[in-house]
Amino acid sequence: MKRLALASTFLMAAATLAFAQETPPLVEAQPTAATVETAPAPPPPSRTRPDSSTDEGGLWGVSDRAELQARASGQLETDAALNAYVRDVACRVAAEYCGDIRLYIMNRPFFNASMAPNGYMEVWSGLLLRAEDEAQLAFVLGHETAHYGERHSLEALRATRARANGAMIASVVIAAAGTAAAVNSPNSASSISDVTRVAVDAVYLGTIASLFGFSRENEAEADNVGFNHAVAANYDPTAGERIWTYLIGETAASDNPDTRRRETRGSIFSTHPLSSDRVEALTERAAAHSGSGETHRERYRAIIRPFLDDWLRADLRRRDYGQTKHLLDHLAQHGEDLGVIEYYRGEICRLRRAEGDRATALQHYANAITHPDAPAAAWRELGEFAARDGRQAEAVAHFTTYLERAPNAEDRALVEARLTQINAQTGEVQ
Repeated sequence: MKRLALASTFLMAAATLAFAQETPPLVEAQPTAATVETAPAPPPPSRTRPDSSTDEGGLWGVSDRAELQARASGQLETDAALNAYVRDVACRVAAEYCGDIRLYIMNRPFFNASMAPNGYMEVWSGLLLRAEDEAQLAFVLGHETAHYGERHSLEALRATRARANGAMIASVVIAAAGTAAAVNSPNSASSISDVTRVAVDAVYLGTIASLFGFSRENEAEADNVGFNHAVAANYDPTAGERIWTYLIGETAASDNPDTRRRETRGSIFSTHPLSSDRVEALTERAAAHSGSGETHRERYRAIIRPFLDDWLRADLRRRDYGQTKHLLDHLAQHGEDLGVIEYYRGEICRLRRAEGDRATALQHYANAITHPDAPAAAWRELGEFAARDGRQAEAVAHFTTYLERAPNAEDRALVEARLTQINAQTGEVQ
């Protein structure tokens, strides 16, 4: 039944492509005041809109419709500084296509970036959370820009038509299969919706999935072009092999045996895996490169630091604790943001409830509050543990600290009621 539903979704996407030539051209987004202040005006686009009667014109129409939905999505990240930073990195590796990019950062806890044939680019928070430094982000964005520059979506469309006598349904179903297989844990649009707690239009995801069913040769070419553009922008040449290797490791760390058996994907919309030969090719190219390049790790971490709490909370909702633990270990390797990281290590144990997890969760929360960046929720959880263990004075202290550190907490009334209950039990006067 689930497969039938998925196929139905992408048949709808196929229908979208079929009448895409009737879609009116997209009106360009107006920059916000913040964007105008923080970023120079981009260069003009390198491409003009193709005629709507052509194959490429049809792809632009599909892309326009997906872009309209992205722009209206509740998952759109609007922070001006983050958007300006990611756009700047994208332009550094986009070469002549910088002016074509219209960037949308989406708050979705999956590793994904894509650039549609009309120049609309999505970067998901799951990618930003997993990139170790700016060089890795630059490589991925250079890879996606390469798909755009080489017109791989158009190539895929024509190749599919040649094989299937114009049956677009086939290409879309292939893309659907790729989408389903690629997401590391929840593996459908509805699952993404469940994880993000925001309604995700399955047709919208299916539509953009239909644009990114690239061949193995396309992926290898995008790796090479992405590498060239990244090193030309003076980024660390090992960035590509490092981030692909990390993703392979995260897949192997999954709680789900089916996920561990699958090969890793570099994007949820990619139909071809991150095979060892792709990693080896990038490793050989980096070894042969004479320069060292920059990672810009510190400034990258400074940019994403304000979002770590929200993004890790969203990642935890995927309910793949093995992968989230792997991610936390990756984030902790430079000894930064340990308050947030220890809190979420505690959350994994609290939610998983395996043998020994209770004591381990308590220890991680206790570790978290020794760091200045610990989320206020760490004190709340310590208060709950203390109250359940009958350590009432300790519970009161932790709950009180929680309310002091999070005065506008949504659960303030509940915690205050908890304090009243404990004080009544112990005879304390408020």
